[in-house]
Amino acid sequence: MRLDRIDLNLFIVFEALYREGRVTKVARLLNITQSGVSNALRRLRETFDDPLFVRGPEGMVPTPVAENMIVDVRQALDLLSRSVGENLRFEPEFSEREFRLGMNDLAQALILPGLREKLREQAPKVAISTYYVDRRIGEEELKSGGLDLLIDAPDINARELDQAFLAELPYIVTMRQGHPLSNRPLSLQDYLSADHIHVSSRKRGRGQVDVALHALGEQRRISMRVQNYLVAANITTESDLLWTVPRMLAETTNLHITEVPITVPPLFWNLYWLRSVTMDPASQWMRQLIMGQFAESCSRLLPT
Repeated sequence: MRLDRIDLNLFIVFEALYREGRVTKVARLLNITQSGVSNALRRLRETFDDPLFVRGPEGMVPTPVAENMIVDVRQALDLLSRSVGENLRFEPEFSEREFRLGMNDLAQALILPGLREKLREQAPKVAISTYYVDRRIGEEELKSGGLDLLIDAPDINARELDQAFLAELPYIVTMRQGHPLSNRPLSLQDYLSADHIHVSSRKRGRGQVDVALHALGEQRRISMRVQNYLVAANITTESDLLWTVPRMLAETTNLHITEVPITVPPLFWNLYWLRSVTMDPASQWMRQLIMGQFAESCSRLLPT
């Protein structure tokens, strides 16, 4: 296949179709007609001798050939864009871009309300979609363009990704108001004698609290394990379970708060993105917005 026989504009349509999944939306974003998009797709199919996209219940679904192409196509388009200066400006007040963010429900609860308010003021047409992705596939989601940014623990070390420190979240013990243990400082014996609720996306494995207890030769009794922080907060409110949780979230609830009776390392979060978009103004703008919102939330909710 000779490159001089391929219209490189077709790859712009290809990337937009992969990202948006709908011909009508691609036509609007690229300011061309729907028939123009369909014609570009026809030429792409002829060039690669593959359908590339097939119709699904929620739009155009990429074929395995398209999945294999997307990372290289995006990297090539990024290099070309930087070379000709197409991405030197980003005007959030006029942008209709959708940013796809990977984060769990704790991060959503802590930053999305404030982030939404900032978007309303600075970029009213910008959209945000959030997804929880397992750490094992978060890197691949960034590489494929399924995510623009990812919030996770600093355990991802990939050559293709850049990262920045986002937050340090110390732990605290919470319990319902009027809990039998709420009228005195919580001792280690009290802590170990109680039943606990634990939040984890994994089916098994120890959290940071359990690792710290294990180092002391101790073990707590987890009687309920859930995947959602806000569900855990509701259950804790209506039960005698203890919930060890980042203080930043505990401060937003009506639960009784007391210190953890052992030393537990805080939860750290980093912000990750594809290295090829580090200098992209749109990505820079959103990263600064997220980091600023986290800093603001931390200063408001955590004691100084």
